[in-house]
Amino acid sequence: MAKNKKYTIRLTDAERLILDQTIQNKKTCKTVLKRCQILRDLDEVRGSGQTHARIAHIYAVCPATVTNVVKAYVTKGIDEISRYHINPNSGASIRKSDSRTEAEIIRIAGLPAPNGHSRWTLRLLEEQAHKELDIPISKDTIRRILKKQNIDLTKTS
Repeated sequence: MAKNKKYTIRLTDAERLILDQTIQNKKTCKTVLKRCQILRDLDEVRGSGQTHARIAHIYAVCPATVTNVVKAYVTKGIDEISRYHINPNSGASIRKSDSRTEAEIIRIAGLPAPNGHSRWTLRLLEEQAHKELDIPISKDTIRRILKKQNIDLTKTS
């Protein structure tokens, strides 16, 4: 026996246009593309009329993904579906360093440690680099930069 639907999807013409443009855009990532296709197929008015399980099978996603797409659309709107939001703490969003960034990190590591600290730590360097460079740099990136330059933080200056 099937469960009753908790949410119904009725897309407006403007929302359908946004989804179609996102699907046709060549630069759209696969995640957003599938979300848009799933939502378009779930539309009560002009959708395919497929069940959640069938749509999950068609787009090769798990049924929970279909449910999550519906829930995100109902609670947060079309923008949540048509854009890819990267968690700033995820590995994909951590900015890789360039030569200017590396030089600044090395310069900061060469300075005397902040008041109240006997030496620099990766966390302190991360905070100081974020203040001075105004871009997020992860501790692992700082560690790689220092390792590449053979700079050891455990030695006191």
